[in-house]
Amino acid sequence: MNSILTSFVGLMMVSLTTMADSVITPSDGFTAIYDLYNRGIRVAEMKRNLSQQDDGFYHFRSESHTVGLVSLFRDDQIIEESTWKIENGTIKAVFYKYLHTGRKKQRNVTVDFDWERNQIINSVNGSSWEMPFTPGTLDKLLYQYLIMLDLESNKLPLSYIIADGGKEKIYDFELVGEEVIKTPLGDLLTLKIIQHKLNSDVQTTLWCAKDINYLPVKVEHIEHDGTTIAIINSLNGFGY
Repeated sequence: MNSILTSFVGLMMVSLTTMADSVITPSDGFTAIYDLYNRGIRVAEMKRNLSQQDDGFYHFRSESHTVGLVSLFRDDQIIEESTWKIENGTIKAVFYKYLHTGRKKQRNVTVDFDWERNQIINSVNGSSWEMPFTPGTLDKLLYQYLIMLDLESNKLPLSYIIADGGKEKIYDFELVGEEVIKTPLGDLLTLKIIQHKLNSDVQTTLWCAKDINYLPVKVEHIEHDGTTIAIINSLNGFGY
């Protein structure tokens, strides 16, 4: 169950990421709730919220927890938070936090972006270290919002530099095409994009709704121990 939640909560080489004038601004905000299924059984729920804080920074939060029969055996919860700012039209990651509870040893991760020194301060369960970073580097949650902006602006291919596991990693996505999918929100026309990991059978596919500012409304994650699917259940924002 750890892998099921982690795969979706953790679900690009570029210069600084500049926002296009035509896309929806972060101050509009939204809240989306997803159901997660494994082998056709609903095993978890994920809630995501984007908002602007009083200090002018932006906050993207994802919270997942097991549900149903699964929760009787594993009361897992994962909270992931990204704080970022817009400076001269550019999105800059500021702080990232990941907390996984409900297992024998909880995992607590923070990533602090120091733009003046071009350094990232990583901390995992109290152990800290620094690493240099390339301008434009994002955290593991923020890039998922940037996908929406880049699809809206037709910035293809999708490629991001991510601070992941104390290293800079490149996440690449391939545009497959359009597809209409059925959701609790109705039939939605989406762009289907796929992430392939080098030297790995792991594959993640996202369906991003064109009429909802390319919000991912379905995600499929395939790895050696099976397939997990997340599908949107409800949405507050973007006219819903």
